[in-house]
Amino acid sequence: MSDDAPVRIASTMMLVREAPAVEVLMVKRNQAIDHFSGAMLFPGGKVEPSDLDPAWRAQVEGWDDIPESERGPRISAIRETFEECGILPAVQGYRASPGDTRALRAAMDRGEASFLAYLQQHGLRPDLRSLSLFARWRTPPVVAKRFDTYFYLVQAPAEQVAQADGRETIMVEWITAPAALDMAARGERTIVFPTRMNLSLLARAGSIADAIAAAAGRPARVVEPVVELHGDKRFLRLQAEDGYGPALEPLLF
Repeated sequence: MSDDAPVRIASTMMLVREAPAVEVLMVKRNQAIDHFSGAMLFPGGKVEPSDLDPAWRAQVEGWDDIPESERGPRISAIRETFEECGILPAVQGYRASPGDTRALRAAMDRGEASFLAYLQQHGLRPDLRSLSLFARWRTPPVVAKRFDTYFYLVQAPAEQVAQADGRETIMVEWITAPAALDMAARGERTIVFPTRMNLSLLARAGSIADAIAAAAGRPARVVEPVVELHGDKRFLRLQAEDGYGPALEPLLF
């Protein structure tokens, strides 16, 4: 695979709550979806052109405090979280019922409603500053589908209820990071390498405040696993400076 393979910008949201231990919301991808089908993931997806609409400048809080390269990914993470699990994070005053939320998400999926237009109509202003950049991963060049993915952490609004969309996501689950890692190790959950590694970082935090502080203290770095050949098999290795500890993962695609 050439280094010239296109790299799509994507984002994913680590939505957390204290219950009382830190739990993170994970979604199960529909088996019919090509990318990461059947896996447990954080909600997220590709940054879409609508996430880059200049009209967002007047609709969000913190526009000038966020680097230009991160505005689209942060908006995308908020939108994807709403579309995939029905929770609207980083917004004060959202009080729609679960039924109304389902109807809006369905209309958005059919192209009959716009996320930006809905927020404009209801005076809802996401605060981009409330998202903490947790990590950034880039797919190595040997993989056909490459992504440059921003992982964000945000506290879940207590009054909202998570619900799968039934199309891209078929299940939602609040779970502690150690429990998710244990289930993956036992083969009870399929959790892909970047997600597992960021769960391992989250597992070190005793509170949401600890997780936010740790994220703020990590050096800004794009994690791009190195591909190594061991015998006739390829593996992904993380570097010491990536901050996750030793990790060697079979490359299965």
